[in-house]
Amino acid sequence: MRHCLNPACCQPNPDGHQFCQKCGNPLLLRGRYWAKEVIGQGGFGRTFLAVDEDKPSKPFCVIKQFLPQDLDPEMLPKAIALFEQEAQQLEILGTHPQIPELFAHFVENNQSYLVQEFINGITLKEELKNQGVFSEQQIRDLLEDLLNILAFIHEKNVIHRDIKPDNIIRRQADQKLVLVDFGAAKVLKQVQRTATGTVIGAAEYCAPEQGAGKARFNSDLYSLGVTCLHLLTQVSPFDLYAVHDGEWVWRDYLNGNRVSDDLRKILDRLVETASKKRYQSTAEVLADLDPTPKTSSPAKSSLPSQTSTSITRPIQTYHYEIITLNEQGGIIQRQKGQNQGYLESAEGLNLEMVRIPAGEFMMGAPQNEAERSNDEGPQHRVIVPEFAMGRTAITQAQWQIVAQLPQVVRFLNPDPAKFKGKNNPVETVSWEDCIEFCLRLSQDSGKLYRLPSEAEWEYACRAGTTTPFHFGPTLSSQVANYDGNYTYGKGKKGEYRKKTIPVGSLSAPNVWGLHDMHGNVWEWCLDDWHGSYQGAPADGRVWIDNDNHSQNDGEWLKGLLNNKSTSSKLLRGGSWYDFPEYCRSAARGNDARDDRYDDFGFRVVAPRTL
Repeated sequence: MRHCLNPACCQPNPDGHQFCQKCGNPLLLRGRYWAKEVIGQGGFGRTFLAVDEDKPSKPFCVIKQFLPQDLDPEMLPKAIALFEQEAQQLEILGTHPQIPELFAHFVENNQSYLVQEFINGITLKEELKNQGVFSEQQIRDLLEDLLNILAFIHEKNVIHRDIKPDNIIRRQADQKLVLVDFGAAKVLKQVQRTATGTVIGAAEYCAPEQGAGKARFNSDLYSLGVTCLHLLTQVSPFDLYAVHDGEWVWRDYLNGNRVSDDLRKILDRLVETASKKRYQSTAEVLADLDPTPKTSSPAKSSLPSQTSTSITRPIQTYHYEIITLNEQGGIIQRQKGQNQGYLESAEGLNLEMVRIPAGEFMMGAPQNEAERSNDEGPQHRVIVPEFAMGRTAITQAQWQIVAQLPQVVRFLNPDPAKFKGKNNPVETVSWEDCIEFCLRLSQDSGKLYRLPSEAEWEYACRAGTTTPFHFGPTLSSQVANYDGNYTYGKGKKGEYRKKTIPVGSLSAPNVWGLHDMHGNVWEWCLDDWHGSYQGAPADGRVWIDNDNHSQNDGEWLKGLLNNKSTSSKLLRGGSWYDFPEYCRSAARGNDARDDRYDDFGFRVVAPRTL
């Protein structure tokens, strides 16, 4: 159905109609967006699930229509200002991968509209209703996720002011939490920090000072804490606070749900009614969540080396499903998998890294592998030390964050990608661009990040398998993004998407939790190109001619960028554009270090991080 957006009509219409059957109003906004169904309605307007007709895939999006109902005329200017402010906030904050992206903001037929990214998932309110109370580990995971998002928005001087289970969505594609509804968000300027503002936000979750119109950054921490208490107990926050005694009584409602003393203390401090006694920043809460002593970061002007990568991050456990294919490309097995890693949250990056254990493997393709090239041999045994690797290729949102950091050697285009989407892999980046990205991230985070060696890449991709793909003997477009018009072995034809897709969106990682190792984008490696493996290192090191190096040294990495070698560089994994044979675990590609194409991307590694 297509809903009429005329406030005086609101008539549903059959699909395909361009004009409302009842009032004649155009059903397409800007000739592009049409409303499919109402998904929310409040005092300031309506929210619709919508479709973007301009894009070939006709993806869903969200239309927010400003439509104040029964509003005091004196409040109308404030309501208009809040709606306009939401657009401004989303434009700034939507670069974060866990905040909806703003697509458009305009006025049509005297009505104001926002069009933003649709997050496919369920709210924590729905999750609580469906699955019951949250465990301690779920609350800890939630806190780490949300605190890193809040750190990002607070750095932009923005207070959300409406954190509650209804405004937190668990995204289906990657199970990450997304913070939505910035209609109440406010930019906190220095001159406003003692001024009284508008009282806004859900009363159950609202900090006392925010209820008095004096919201602070840690007002969001209070709301987050109350959200946790509700998820632990499934009891209204109004009932968790004893007004007459002036204290929280949430422990009385746990009903056997175990919460450690450490987490109890954190939650108690989050929901302190006196703002001064409460946590003052997200960093303080994260430090208490992970009490492991931290090694001091090196000065921002220096690049870390292997000896300075002992800085620890909170250990994360990733859970996922591992898929195995038969010779025809059908799914014959689904099994649960898990791996540990950490979240690199510098500058709100939220880069998920997983542990790749030390081990050995046969690198290259066996002589009898179909479509094998001569450059994929001879097979040779390689011993690989432990390292960490990004679960996905670097996204456009992550690229844009790092591109804003201080330059180390060369300029970075903040928005190079052809196929736009903040959760799509960044592409149209050269090997040199990727090295500069690693240098900037290393300098800012105090931990060394670099491109993988070719041996590390293939070892991580195979994850203990010896078949052409980590899925098995063939590939399917159900689990990878490549040219599905072509087949490998006995596999069947599938979809050819003709573009990149959001990282991890096919939910088909390998045993170690790495997504999209076959297809989507070719991934740069550090190595020089060699036409065979004759003379290749057997210890997993980067293979660069005439270079006796320590690959875990930031200054060496910087030297690679300054050294204008003419050697071609390695690419692995195939892409959305390629036949399946080029997406095999052993398949190799190469190109000039300064070349950029719309199927070239990358992921990063860090040495011995856990």
